[in-house]
Amino acid sequence: MSHDHVVAELVLRRRRKVLVPDGPGGDGRAAARRFDAVLMSAGFKLSKDALDAFGGLADEVVTDLAASVLDVVRREVGDHVAHNAYFRDFPDGVPDTVEFWVDCVLDALKVLPVEEFTSAEGINLLALPKYGRYQHTYAELVAAHAEFLPSADDRVTVLHLGGDARTEARELYFALAGSAVPLNEDDLRDLAFLAAHCAQGPQPEEIPVRENRAVVNRVRLSEGLPLLADTVTDVLRLACALSDGDVTLETPTRFRSLPRGTRRKLLAALDAIVRDAPGKLADVNARREQWKRLGERLHPHEFPQWPHAQDVFAVARQDKRAPSLASRVEAAFADGDVPRTLAVLRTAPGMLFRALDRLLRTAEGDTGLRDAVVKAVAETAPHVSGRVLLGIREHLMNREIPGEKRRVFVNRKGGAHVTPDARPPLSPETISHVCEILDAEVRARLTLKGPILVDPDILDVALPLSGKAAPTGFGILPRGSVTPVSTGLLRFFTYWKEREQTTDYDLSVLLFADGDDGWDEPDWVSYSNLAEHGAVHSGDVTEAPEGASEFIDIDLAKARYDRIVPQVHVFSGEGFAEVAESFFGFMLRQAEQDGMPFEPATVRMRSELRGTGQVALPLVFVRDAVGGWRAKWLHVHLAGLSEGNTAENTRVSTGLLVASIVDREYVTFRHLLGLLPEGSVLPDDGTTPETPVTYIGLQAPDHLPEGSTVYALDSLPDLVPL
Repeated sequence: MSHDHVVAELVLRRRRKVLVPDGPGGDGRAAARRFDAVLMSAGFKLSKDALDAFGGLADEVVTDLAASVLDVVRREVGDHVAHNAYFRDFPDGVPDTVEFWVDCVLDALKVLPVEEFTSAEGINLLALPKYGRYQHTYAELVAAHAEFLPSADDRVTVLHLGGDARTEARELYFALAGSAVPLNEDDLRDLAFLAAHCAQGPQPEEIPVRENRAVVNRVRLSEGLPLLADTVTDVLRLACALSDGDVTLETPTRFRSLPRGTRRKLLAALDAIVRDAPGKLADVNARREQWKRLGERLHPHEFPQWPHAQDVFAVARQDKRAPSLASRVEAAFADGDVPRTLAVLRTAPGMLFRALDRLLRTAEGDTGLRDAVVKAVAETAPHVSGRVLLGIREHLMNREIPGEKRRVFVNRKGGAHVTPDARPPLSPETISHVCEILDAEVRARLTLKGPILVDPDILDVALPLSGKAAPTGFGILPRGSVTPVSTGLLRFFTYWKEREQTTDYDLSVLLFADGDDGWDEPDWVSYSNLAEHGAVHSGDVTEAPEGASEFIDIDLAKARYDRIVPQVHVFSGEGFAEVAESFFGFMLRQAEQDGMPFEPATVRMRSELRGTGQVALPLVFVRDAVGGWRAKWLHVHLAGLSEGNTAENTRVSTGLLVASIVDREYVTFRHLLGLLPEGSVLPDDGTTPETPVTYIGLQAPDHLPEGSTVYALDSLPDLVPL
């Protein structure tokens, strides 16, 4: 695929813009209308400007453009594969679970000896010829279902007219490189491509996130541009990037042999950093093993002209001491000396904020010490990133939650666990005072210009303070976001395709009712319980050499449950990070629409399933006080068992984890926009403003005047202040 095609795909996928292709003009209006009609069948639509622009191209140009755009958007919502269901007539025709199993046994008795599918433990379902393997083709599934009837409630995602390809690529490059929040693996790959594509043009002056900087530095190194490196760890991250390793440094990189010219540049950068700030040698202690491995590739002894670079590896080998700031802080904490701790931490504002809860706990009960900590917060806040300020704000909000307290820990892969919170409480006065300081600092950094028009659905979306654990997909919102869900038929789906091993994934759902049992005793729908109080499973598929899908239907208007937790379990075979492809999503539709088990126009969300856990928990649906439904986004994994994961054996750990996230408060756009001057934020009522506005919403609308600035789903991280 050419660079131009990759740029066009990136802009379409990330910005919902379609670039005008090169080609002859003509009367392509009819072709453009056909293009738009096919897009609508997948839940997308061209904006008026885009439709007009493509109508001025030759028919064949529009046709080629339509093919490439449709390929991208169908993949976005999961429509690039054929979704077959085990029970052909799903959601109708799903039998009672036990009756179905008996039928499979009777079928097996016709062709197999009993001992081939039984043992002392009982019947082995997987050995039954009829169980878990499609009994019909996809074409037979299609023939069995009535035509899908479009509804005004179907999703419509507008695709806008893009600008010049060079300009769009540069703007996207600057947005990713300058992001105030860390990116996930897919975003980092996009950044790497754009950095290389835009290497000869203007470059961002500042890249605040260190791993993003490493990706860009790799390109700058190859282009002979000055490196953006002011810590020794920046150089270590760059070395990882050069070896296609982990620039986050969370997993060890196997360093490659590097050309002498590259080694010279890395060592020269290290030498300059340590020469100008010898105290930065202390950073080596945290990753001594990685530095030793890198030293074996850089051969610093061959370059005596850079003695300060050689000191880096001497510290790694412990031939040279470089006491770290962290060790001095720990010594002060151990002595219970808050003033000395503060004196040390004032030189590292970021570390002070990461230790803030501990400082406040240590000072609690002593007004003078507490005031000293609060004063240090006020004085150092201007030197801390906006992401950290908001993260601490969120942390303190949850220190006030009454009742049983739990702490949720989530790593960059989405792996999560819960522990009891044994920390002593902080006084409400202390929390309030510190939050006022944080809010004042964030308010001072906001650069939004009014009037600001806001989609009401964005207000309870959590600020994207980190993108590391966020999956790639369609309609993905940050963890903790809450969005309204219209009452109708809620259909979950999962798809996977095995790579080398026979692989069985199981879609299931836990169903919790309000009451004394809380999150402890759910009902469930899974392969072992195909139907429960209106929830219906499409049938268990146990292998996926050509890909397999499973579905679960729940009629929200009739649901007797108040909390619905979909899950995807790795029952056997390849994990989420090993299969050729796997994803999860949900659809919203009306029962009278009929159609196939999978209809792209009804897809509200599709997320890639990745990570090292064996149980994926994408989101939870909760009924509110007035009977409506809301989705709260989770994006977490449980470690689970090595095999045999089921809804039954993970329900307790799932309930505990989901309850902790549901109870947790998140900093949302409602809070951020509430820091702006009163009257500057207006709700979008669908009318066209008379003058350009700043728009904030899940997608760019079609009624904004020219010159407006839009922050949609992909650009929401740009609103996190630096």
